[in-house]
Amino acid sequence: MSQQITDTSPSTLELAKLLGLSSTEYQHVCQSLKRAPNYAELSIFSAMFSEHCSYKSSKKFFKRFPTQGKRVIQGPGENAGILDIGEGWAVAFKMESHNHPSFIEPYQGAATGVGGILRDIFTMGARPIASMNALCFGSLDYERTSSIVNGVVKGIGDYGNCVGVPTVAGQTFFHPCYTRNPLVNAFTLGIVKSNEIYLGYAKGIGNTVVYVGAKTGRDGVHGATMASKEFSIEKELERPTVQVGDPFTEKLLLEATLEAMKAGVIVGIQDMGAAGLTSSSFEMAHRAKTGLEINLDKIPTRESGMAAFELLLSESQERMLLVTSPDKVDSLKRIYEKWDLHAEEIGTVISGNRIQMTKAEKIVVDLPVELVTEPLMAERASSPPVDLKQRWFLDRNRMLVATLNSKFQTLMEEINFANPEKLISQYDSMVGNRTLGSSQDDAAVIRIREMGEKEIRLAVKADCNPRVSWLWPREGGRRAVAECAMNLAVRGSEPIGITDCLNFGSPENPEVMWQFCESIEGISESCDALKIPVVSGNVSFYNETDGKPIYPTPMIGMVGIIEDKLALPHSNFYSTQLELALIGPIEGGLGGSLMASSWFKRECGQPEETDLAMLERMLKFCQRLRKKKLTYAAHDISDGGLVCSLLEMAFHSPYDCTGIDLHIPSEIDVDKFLFGETIPRIVLAYDPIEQVDIENTASQAGVKFTHIGNTNDLSAMNIRQGGAQVLSAHIPDLKAKWTQKWNKFFR
Repeated sequence: MSQQITDTSPSTLELAKLLGLSSTEYQHVCQSLKRAPNYAELSIFSAMFSEHCSYKSSKKFFKRFPTQGKRVIQGPGENAGILDIGEGWAVAFKMESHNHPSFIEPYQGAATGVGGILRDIFTMGARPIASMNALCFGSLDYERTSSIVNGVVKGIGDYGNCVGVPTVAGQTFFHPCYTRNPLVNAFTLGIVKSNEIYLGYAKGIGNTVVYVGAKTGRDGVHGATMASKEFSIEKELERPTVQVGDPFTEKLLLEATLEAMKAGVIVGIQDMGAAGLTSSSFEMAHRAKTGLEINLDKIPTRESGMAAFELLLSESQERMLLVTSPDKVDSLKRIYEKWDLHAEEIGTVISGNRIQMTKAEKIVVDLPVELVTEPLMAERASSPPVDLKQRWFLDRNRMLVATLNSKFQTLMEEINFANPEKLISQYDSMVGNRTLGSSQDDAAVIRIREMGEKEIRLAVKADCNPRVSWLWPREGGRRAVAECAMNLAVRGSEPIGITDCLNFGSPENPEVMWQFCESIEGISESCDALKIPVVSGNVSFYNETDGKPIYPTPMIGMVGIIEDKLALPHSNFYSTQLELALIGPIEGGLGGSLMASSWFKRECGQPEETDLAMLERMLKFCQRLRKKKLTYAAHDISDGGLVCSLLEMAFHSPYDCTGIDLHIPSEIDVDKFLFGETIPRIVLAYDPIEQVDIENTASQAGVKFTHIGNTNDLSAMNIRQGGAQVLSAHIPDLKAKWTQKWNKFFR
């Protein structure tokens, strides 16, 4: 193509379609410009009109999200959201997807996903202090699953560990729907002074535009366009669209940028992420309502003979675009050069809302900013699946006639009930000396040391249940927020804000758009009820292969705050002499549960709707209980139900001999009691002398308290109902099986 078409060659409709533009979009561009764009300009429209950059199918639905709150400093629309945490300090956080690249090249795809989200945080002026991830992998029978898992985890670990930002929490889920579409969602949180926040604005007529960081290569060209297409197993995937990351350069870039900010030599700043220089330049100009003049010949390159469109669309990593005043250019350069990084003047901020770019002293791009940054919004058809009610059918008779032991053993074989230690051991969770507790706690807790005598800790969690989302997307959205809130609450934290990463199939599929719209509504309902704002997020469409979409996966990343010096609740059995209580409904729903999926080998049943009023009371119960300064352990009940929650508390106990005596109340559905997954339910383990206080606190909060048993030193789980033993299992044997399930993925 490069031999036949140059940057300034006139475009055609056929060429536009090859680059992913529709006939309507191309005609809109031509009519607005009163000419056909040249090839370099067409490449800009191809990237910026892509779903990945434009959000043209999803943007209008975000109006439903609650984005305001007393702590909100910066909501959606910037590199990251920012919340006030008091004493002049704030926290910046964001979650992004790197799904398509992680299937093509798992190691680099995941590593550069981490690098990109780190830059989103420190471009705001915040020092990254914690990361987490949410990963979805495919069928165990697929020959590439093991290498994808291994590559993704190693890529995340190597990049984060080298930069020195701890990976403190995450979620991992296996299902055949992700076989050729793994999901890699990366989250980072940073700390910043409230009066030292930087934004992505190219403001100040006459100011200088500066390129900083690594050199530009051809890696990632048309990466944003690739991320806006579905895969086909019959077409060879092009590896050049995957970027290559260098965490050591990232660390230098981080420190140099924070030093430059502290020195006051930066006016505006943005990461060169998806669509590279194109997105950063046009978006910065759009926010500031200015124009830019850029000389592409001044861009540092690591490959010779790069065309303008390659310089514009390259997604080479560890690069940023800055704006500074002319009198501070030399100071800015000295800082970056001290850190062995390029800092090159490549342009000027001008008036007129237009961007002109030259190469070899010829104008190769001359476009109005708004035409590029405000593409036509897509009108997508939306309709529910015709077999929705069939999906909700659950054959209870088939479960009732089976023995409890057979159902329990089936659940114990589930790959999604497994010890993640082999995975998380590749991440350094303690670097920086801020992390409290274990990476396997319900939520990670991080110290904030910058606030002097005031004790502040932050908690983070990522969560989503794709099984529920496929069966009932609205409940899937509700539950993703609800589960995050519960995980934060049992660790003693109050939720203050969320970011989202909305992973779906093709928006051109009416069923997928229905899933998306319903998920947005569910997320919003939970956020409204709990008064939690959405401050940042990401949409990843086209996660499908040959027309087979992934399950809707609206991943939620939530941040909570702990504003006292009280001890955190335990997450496991800290003694062999504890009482056990179930807080919340005695029975849980089986629709969409891990038990139903394991038993019937498919997703089935209508998920039970999250009681948002009860959820609010449950969060208040957790807060009141902790303030009583009692000693107890708490664990939310979700995947696998009560029985899996109890076993996880036993597996993490410091006492290998910890056993469980569980008493099922009479006239209770045993399956729903043990395996149901209704939100909100939690299990408490506590010293016997604390029972009256806990019961009274539950009563005052309006949540149900049910005593269900105790721990012991017999190393077994014995379950009784009406005095008769209905199930018995040796906990060390269960733990051994639980521990070994993921070993095969790591070498």
